[in-house]
Amino acid sequence: MTILQAQQQVDGWIKTVGVRYFSELTNMAILAEEVGELARIMARTYGDQSFKKSDMDKNLADEMADVLWVLICLANQTGVDLTDALQKNFEKKNIRDSERHRNNEKLKPPTPEGE
Repeated sequence: MTILQAQQQVDGWIKTVGVRYFSELTNMAILAEEVGELARIMARTYGDQSFKKSDMDKNLADEMADVLWVLICLANQTGVDLTDALQKNFEKKNIRDSERHRNNEKLKPPTPEGE
């Protein structure tokens, strides 16, 4: 599925099954909530927090899909072509970061001791 197809499918679902879009502000609040749920699962899966019983059935991929879904809703509502936006974002990062990361000492692989 392309990003454009995803935007079209979400739009079709919203207009049929979902009846209509929530307002942009409501969707922004929902996006913040979904990102929080993703962060909680990440902290418990990869960080130092332990799982609570209520989090045991959470699925990382599903949480990421929820974030993407609401982001696509917001893009559709505000007229953003996410394919174009992502391509332009790559161009921006390529120009801005072409040497920055390569020259960042913190990102260089560790050298064996004694070299």
